[in-house]
Amino acid sequence: MGATLWEATAGLLGPATLRIGVTGLARAGKTAFLTSVAANLLGLGAGLPTLPALTLRLAGRTLRVGVAPAGAGPVPRFDHAGHLACLGADPPRWPERTGAVSLLALDLEIGRAGLLAALPPRRLRLEFLDYPGEWLLDLALLGDAFSVWSRAALRRLERAPTAQAGEFLGFVQGLPVRAPADEALAAAGHRLYRATLQRLRDSAGLRFLQPGRFLMPAPGPEPPWMGFFPTATSGGLGELLTARYDAYRDAVRRDMADPLFGRVDRLVVLVDLLSALHEGAAAYADTAAALAAAAAGLRWQRSWLDAVPLLRDLPLPFWLTAGVRRVAFAATKADHVAERQRGNLAALARSLTRLPDEAAGAPVQACAVAAIRCTEDFVWTLEGRPVSAVRGRVLGDTRMTRSYPGEVPDRPPDATFWAHPFLALPEFEPMRLPGAGSGGVPQLGLDTLLAWLLDDML
Repeated sequence: MGATLWEATAGLLGPATLRIGVTGLARAGKTAFLTSVAANLLGLGAGLPTLPALTLRLAGRTLRVGVAPAGAGPVPRFDHAGHLACLGADPPRWPERTGAVSLLALDLEIGRAGLLAALPPRRLRLEFLDYPGEWLLDLALLGDAFSVWSRAALRRLERAPTAQAGEFLGFVQGLPVRAPADEALAAAGHRLYRATLQRLRDSAGLRFLQPGRFLMPAPGPEPPWMGFFPTATSGGLGELLTARYDAYRDAVRRDMADPLFGRVDRLVVLVDLLSALHEGAAAYADTAAALAAAAAGLRWQRSWLDAVPLLRDLPLPFWLTAGVRRVAFAATKADHVAERQRGNLAALARSLTRLPDEAAGAPVQACAVAAIRCTEDFVWTLEGRPVSAVRGRVLGDTRMTRSYPGEVPDRPPDATFWAHPFLALPEFEPMRLPGAGSGGVPQLGLDTLLAWLLDDML
């Protein structure tokens, strides 16, 4: 009876709003994901078969989709038209990465069925918030004191390439055991540490880099408490850095209740596991640690508990708190491996995030997607044997190139896995788009993911 009442009244008083955060570890493909979401939902609203799983979920009901007016909100709109123009060019180009928060807002009108068919269509506003992946890793800081975080951060730096981390480690090791609260020392250490994080991201391809706002600052002037860095030093300097670290964590907690960043109903976390496997054991271990930390941070998401200091450290599963109700961890570039390997890719993402069994109805899932497809499946005869492969156009080449990247592990690989070269990943260009993108964007798994995210709203 409740469901019938909801169906009858939904959308009569105004559109419901569902906000979906889209975040990801470095170079995971957020821009490509949002561009494809916009193009394919608009195509579906125009009657095109761009998202088959959503079409099936609608079960014959009509759907209209339009871009929502920008209004007076403070967040810049995601430039889906400009990014789609890159894909529709000849030859097609990948859209430029976005470096700031943006919002994609679409208005949906969903027809009704059965006895409710005579009522006006349900109205739903979908807001996709481009949420910095760097900030996602900050959630893991909420459970760690400064000394605990410092030890872990320094251990990771000691395993990093010397060319990127050596200067900062030398500075930290040269500090007195009980250094005074010297602002010049704090500023110098912070500057060196921040530059180290940037080099590790840009040159070494690492992803588990904290604090995230050192790489992607929040809008507005930077507060003084940002000036800290990991160290084992005690004394006045240690106390100063601890106080600033605690103030940083308080800011992260406030963001979780912020009307812009805290009010997220669904969350998509994108991760490029294939590139991590290709880059080798160190890069893979770093990506795996970052993904596990992100999942753990979400698992212990807070809501009203943060208002009660004595309860801040009480663990509570995120699906029992207000806020995010469904989370999807999506391994990207699924079209770079053959069809039979995509299930392994999703299984690998599941094992790294330690997700509960989907059969229990938990509102989390792991999947493999290619938001913008750039290859087609292909059977290749390799050394006299047929193998499942893919083929596409490499950037700058007009010919089709065949690719057999290898077997994707369905669980974290052991030492023997790294003994052989694995996963050569050509840099493919996007598929040519019919009608410069007006007919949608070829994708893999995006329709299933959207159907799962929106299932209770449809």
